[in-house]
Amino acid sequence: MRFMMLMIPKGYEAAAPGAMPSAEAVAAMMKYNEELQKAGVLLALDGLHPPSMGVRVSFEEGKPKVTDGPFAEAREVIGGYWMIQVKSKEEAVEWAKRCPASANEVIEIRQVQELADFPAEVQQALAGFPEMQSGSRREA
Repeated sequence: MRFMMLMIPKGYEAAAPGAMPSAEAVAAMMKYNEELQKAGVLLALDGLHPPSMGVRVSFEEGKPKVTDGPFAEAREVIGGYWMIQVKSKEEAVEWAKRCPASANEVIEIRQVQELADFPAEVQQALAGFPEMQSGSRREA
């Protein structure tokens, strides 16, 4: 089963362009990332620049509208993520509990939808997209 662990740092929604964590925080996080890698559960990970450097594309009335960050209405934003492959949600939670996060950070864990999760007619619609099928072949 694949899970995405989303890092949600409080205050990041208002971070200035180019804001970076401290060297100490990065070193601690890299040690944690190495543990995930050595355990064979890490599939991917990335940190994200603050929302002040991003854009949002909304589709009001079916027409795309581009809004540059920062986003006044944002209360919680993603600062980064890990994609892991483990046997259960409980195992994903155990990995998240080991993260060297600070008091202002929250990790949200979401299971990735696999092809087998969808009804047959949806699976047929996805048949032309092998990217959507790859996770179902790598079960832990």
